Amino acid sequence: MTPRFDVIGLVVSDLGASLAFYRRLGLVFPEGAESLPHVEAELPGGLRLALDTEETVRSFHPGWQPPSGGGRVSLAFRCDSPAEMDHLYEELVSAGHHGELKPWDAVWGMRYAVVHDPDGNGVDLFATLH
Repeated sequence: MTPRFDVIGLVVSDLGASLAFYRRLGLVFPEGAESLPHVEAELPGGLRLALDTEETVRSFHPGWQPPSGGGRVSLAFRCDSPAEMDHLYEELVSAGHHGELKPWDAVWGMRYAVVHDPDGNGVDLFATLH
């Protein structure tokens, strides 16, 4: 048997805030997910993004503590156009999310920006420059 990459898991401190953030990015979570300890959204290609509350993780790993310092993982979302990416970045920042890097035209031919989700994870937004 060969292992198959299947789930990206995030531990979240405020499930409602995280659901609102990722729903703004187009992910679909079940109705009433705010009251669940574990939720998942299907991603393109069959992968899943799973969100677990800190309490859920501590239920099976009592000594778990949130990491301190900067993150080493980011999620990236492709937008259809640079204008859409700019609009999405402004929408997220206006909703109170930290804009780490304002939109810029990268030398590799993409419009790029970075925002943080409610737990400080980097979320890249990008679109191919036309």
